[in-house]
Amino acid sequence: MARHLITSALPYINGIKHLGNMVGSMLPADVYSRYLRQRGHDVLYICATDEHGTPAELAAKAAGLPVAEFCAKQHDAQKAIYDGFGLAFDYFGRSSSQQNVEITQHFARKLKENGFIEERAIRQVFSIADDRFLPDRYIVGTCPHCGYDKARGDQCENCTRVLDPTDLIDARSAISGSSELEVRETKHLFLLQSKLAGEVEAWIDAVGGEWPQLASSIARKWLTEGLHDRAITRDLEWGVPVPADTWPELAAEGKVFYVWFDAPIEYIGATKEWADLDPAARDWKSWWYEADDVRHTEFMAKDNVPFHTVMFPATQLGVREPWKMVDFVKAFNWLNYYGGKFSTSQQRGIFTDAALELLPADYWRYFLMANAPESDDTSFTWELFSSSVNKDLADTLGNFVNRVLSFSRKRFGDEVPAGKAAGEAEQKLGAEIAGLLAEYEGHMDALQYRKAAASLRALWSAGNSYLEEKAPWLEIKTDEEGAALTLRTAMNLIHLYAVVSEPFIPASAKAMRGAFSLADDNAVWVTEEQAKALDAVPAGTPFTVPPVLFAKITPEDLESYRERFGGDDAG
Repeated sequence: MARHLITSALPYINGIKHLGNMVGSMLPADVYSRYLRQRGHDVLYICATDEHGTPAELAAKAAGLPVAEFCAKQHDAQKAIYDGFGLAFDYFGRSSSQQNVEITQHFARKLKENGFIEERAIRQVFSIADDRFLPDRYIVGTCPHCGYDKARGDQCENCTRVLDPTDLIDARSAISGSSELEVRETKHLFLLQSKLAGEVEAWIDAVGGEWPQLASSIARKWLTEGLHDRAITRDLEWGVPVPADTWPELAAEGKVFYVWFDAPIEYIGATKEWADLDPAARDWKSWWYEADDVRHTEFMAKDNVPFHTVMFPATQLGVREPWKMVDFVKAFNWLNYYGGKFSTSQQRGIFTDAALELLPADYWRYFLMANAPESDDTSFTWELFSSSVNKDLADTLGNFVNRVLSFSRKRFGDEVPAGKAAGEAEQKLGAEIAGLLAEYEGHMDALQYRKAAASLRALWSAGNSYLEEKAPWLEIKTDEEGAALTLRTAMNLIHLYAVVSEPFIPASAKAMRGAFSLADDNAVWVTEEQAKALDAVPAGTPFTVPPVLFAKITPEDLESYRERFGGDDAG
């Protein structure tokens, strides 16, 4: 059985992330990791804060803190929020770690040794007002391709095109806003991607066929446009230093590696951080080096795809060492906010800290994955959110759990009633549940989240249909043993829902499972036979009625949310 290495695009350090960041990388990776663990696989889920680069320095300056202190505080703040969302990382590291510094420098040395890095004198933008060379992200202006007026000097976040600062129209300094810019000569290291283009294309041909269309099309677009040699050093105070033993002149000038050179290497660095906490029991290299038994799945939004499918693979290929490369890239489109983009830099949309202040994590987890922007951009609206919460979570699942347990306790006491042996209705239900569970598993295996959520919802709905058909509140008047059977079967559905819903709504799943005082409840998943039998919770098992799992969002709630975050006029 393959070991599964799961990585999600590193959240950047310059502030609390919004829901678009969450649904585009970390949350789907967590749902998949949880699912794989429950199915018995050996899983390692790695993520980290991406801490280098221009925005970190600018954000630290705005906060009045040294950049190292700013990054440490932001790492802790982000980690607390991800804990609140129930993200079960095996390790959440930091790209500023010494482990990442060492591995990044090792990669750079090997690339030079193999003829894929060279030093070049280039002409770079210098800000007279700031008295410094400006890295790409310190320069903003209008994108020449789409006209977006807040494009950065390295990439337009609107159309995702990779840019050079000199491409921008009406360029200005992000530090001072000054347009007094001139081009001067300086030296930088270049990754010779042009020499590796054929190898990258061959690699994508070999593995990219099973990727979603979104990921493969972006990667091939880059290849079609041609891979150009790219500067991989910057004039910054904060970053992985160029090693002095290899490039003494550049090291003396304080050059650091470009954030998009060291950030993907942090997947490896963070794994070493994890292993270094318990080196006797953890072998980081077994996941990354000569790791033929590992299947590596990466999760990211579409703007991160070029770097993960072309630039980092070129780096790995050029090192000429057997480092594990990605097997499957799960890319996502944008989650918009009333038709406009979520944006950290513009503070537009709902941010993860505010989301958790409003409602528990499971509300957000379920909604985001049930409406994941897989094939197209999707739009968050409060109306859609409240409808999904009220119909799916509060009515279909939460109400089922409450009415079954409350009615059974009222009529039969605090233990699961015995009643008759299962009859035709229960056999029919078991077959339906087993079929729906197989569909759910198939969609999860294929990383089709919207379809998986629909199958999960169908599982919940099947319980409601069974309950309505059997109507134990009427049945008990003429056939008490029959009503007991109905409730016992429904309680077994609740336990099944607890097990299979855990990847999506872990806290609620725990509450459902905790309702039953089973002597030995070690079920990690539900087999086809178990789904058909629906007998995991035997008669006589003590149970309690948990607090309401999901409270409905009222019209008053909806109005307050719109007032705080903007509503239908936000776009």
